[in-house]
Amino acid sequence: MRTSTPVRAALCLASLSCAAPAEPLGDEWGTAEREAEFYEIVEIAVPEPHYIEAGCFETLPDGRVAVGTRRGDIFLIDGISDEHPRPTFHKYAAGFDELLGLAYNRGDGALYATHATELTRVSDTDGDGRADRYDTVNDSWGFAHYHEFAIGSKFDAEGNIWVTLGLSKSYHSYELFRGWALKITPDGEAVPVCSGLRSPLGVGDNGHGAMIYAESQGPWNGSCSLKHLKPGGFMGHPISYNWYEFAPNMGPAPVEPNTPSRLEVERARVKELVPYSVVFPFRRMGRSISGFTVDRSGGKFGPFAGQIFIGDYTLSIVMRATMEEVNGVWQGACYPFREGLSTGILNCHFTPGGQLLTGGTNRGWPVRGAKSNVLERLDWTGVTPFELKEINARPDGFALTFTKPVDPRLGADPASYKLETFTHIYQSGYGSPEVDGTTPAVKSAEVSGDGLQVKLGVDGLVQGHVHSFDVGALRSASGEEPLHRDAYYTLNEIPRGE
Repeated sequence: MRTSTPVRAALCLASLSCAAPAEPLGDEWGTAEREAEFYEIVEIAVPEPHYIEAGCFETLPDGRVAVGTRRGDIFLIDGISDEHPRPTFHKYAAGFDELLGLAYNRGDGALYATHATELTRVSDTDGDGRADRYDTVNDSWGFAHYHEFAIGSKFDAEGNIWVTLGLSKSYHSYELFRGWALKITPDGEAVPVCSGLRSPLGVGDNGHGAMIYAESQGPWNGSCSLKHLKPGGFMGHPISYNWYEFAPNMGPAPVEPNTPSRLEVERARVKELVPYSVVFPFRRMGRSISGFTVDRSGGKFGPFAGQIFIGDYTLSIVMRATMEEVNGVWQGACYPFREGLSTGILNCHFTPGGQLLTGGTNRGWPVRGAKSNVLERLDWTGVTPFELKEINARPDGFALTFTKPVDPRLGADPASYKLETFTHIYQSGYGSPEVDGTTPAVKSAEVSGDGLQVKLGVDGLVQGHVHSFDVGALRSASGEEPLHRDAYYTLNEIPRGE
């Protein structure tokens, strides 16, 4: 590890969003007022002269929350969990370039900041409350273009930080390891882990010990998705093959995928190709998904403990996701959660009080939430919505778990469930329409004794397809409509029969 002077200040004004420009949008799901009954949006006032375009968050042992900004600053915030927040902001460090990762190390008491050019250890050696030492932990990747973002995880169980590196201008990889994921060890060594990334904007643990990242729609990506960073894996965009010679631990470059094709077809040809774990259908479930976090609040945030919460830059929304490993492959579902936020969401983070903190920017591509310099919190009101909580794959269909017991008559009626499937074109062109649609038949619906789960028997499961669920016809045992009726499960693997 070597000592360096503070890196150059962030000058880039370009957008972090890589989705196609979007026209202004209204209420996408038509449920914002109902959502507010269960999850309230609380604005966090930012005092002048501070300007916050939050790209990353971390909680310190004393309960303060650190926030890294696109302008290159790190602020420490006290009082952010208060019921009526009027927090104090203290500028701790400055001089970075597009901060998109913060992790606190309890061993040395330092913050580790991931930004466009490097991973930097940031510490306060004289105890005056302001960082005075900046150490380069690793800068093994190249940087020459505004699109070349670097996103950093929290520390994993072995003390590593995972860094995902955006391509150069979406279609190109001009600099070393652009379009790759690296694992930075406690000793500061960079270990290449995966190739084929395009434009990541979030990386971390999926809540089950596997590392994942958020990928945007674009070339070789028909829609936004969460992807498993399987060591040695290829994430789908072959333009970064040129760096395999600098990653001998990865072996030779995979064979080139065909275009246009289907991901399920190419999985059989390209053995390193890792399928999308959770597809977020374009527009229906976001246009440019971003940073995510796992609910480890112990129930302070409602009935979704252990689930992934993820933002979307363009639509200014937060969504949920669940994941499971089937036949050695990660897959799962995404669900609407909360719209109506005031800026383009770049990241989210649970506060010490169990609220979901969100932040981002309105610069670059048009966004639904057009405000700048905004931090907002989602607070659970204590009232549980009737929701489709989780979908799990079964050999003959799916298990649907709800937050409240379902009406036993409607729950047991197969006609209460609408199910369709589709996939995307796997191609070098930008994005994809939904293609190859099918309509599986729900043949049976078995309600559990407590009413919280329904096992669906389905004819016509399609491996490799997104399975779209509509549960709008259901009601809870007390007559409530579902807060959200739609959910989307990515069926990479059908479980083997017991």
